[in-house]
Amino acid sequence: MAKVSFYLFEKSPERQVESACRLCRKILRKSAKIWLYSPDLEMQQQLDERLWSFDPSSFLAHGIDQTHAPICISAVLPESAEWIVFNFNNQAIEQVTQFSHIIEIIENDEHAKHIGREKFKTYRKLGIVPQTFKL
Repeated sequence: MAKVSFYLFEKSPERQVESACRLCRKILRKSAKIWLYSPDLEMQQQLDERLWSFDPSSFLAHGIDQTHAPICISAVLPESAEWIVFNFNNQAIEQVTQFSHIIEIIENDEHAKHIGREKFKTYRKLGIVPQTFKL
């Protein structure tokens, strides 16, 4: 059964990219593979740049469209279920059953919250009950 997690920033001004870096560092300790799905090239660049400099004490190995890296940033979804997928698209991932875990990070602003609510409804329609973590 696929798992969907929403991380909601209720009071924090923290940005999606910072949150993603922190979560990636935590997930990689468990040796999982992470796919940062973003059709937006500007967002891909932000993720790439931030992963280089995020943690001065440990490098988070990654690359754009480098499927052999522990963290792959890409405009397409992975073909295998071994990846934990961070969704930076404005739409829910309809092929939810193809992946073991999908992560949605919702920033603390009205536009982002609206998109998050729409994604949440879509996952519910697909039969998934997302977990929500308020930060």
